[in-house]
Amino acid sequence: MCKKDFFLKVYDIVRTIPFGRVTTYGLIAKKLGLTSSARTVGWALNASHNDSSIPAHRVVNRNGLLTGKHHFKGYNLMKQLLENEGVNIQNDKVIDFKKKLWIP
Repeated sequence: MCKKDFFLKVYDIVRTIPFGRVTTYGLIAKKLGLTSSARTVGWALNASHNDSSIPAHRVVNRNGLLTGKHHFKGYNLMKQLLENEGVNIQNDKVIDFKKKLWIP
C-alpha cells in the first residue's frame, strides 16, 4: 500500500469516530491490518490538520494521553476540542478513557 492510500484509509476511519469519543493510533493501524503502523497513523494525522473534515483531535495514544497536541495550531486546541465534545481531560489524559474509547 502506498503512503497516499494509507493516509486516505486512515482519514476514512477517523471520520467515523463518533462525537465525544476517542480512539488510538494503534487501533486504527489494527483496523487497517497493519498493527505495527501506529506511528504512521500519527504521521497521517499530522498531515491532515488543514482538512476540518478529519477530527484528528479524537485520536490519542494507547493510554489516553493527548500525545498529538503539539501538532495542533494552538497548544491547548486538542484539549479544547475534546472538552467541547464532553470528553474530560486532566493532565493531558482522557478521564474515563475506557468509557470514551471507540474501537473501529
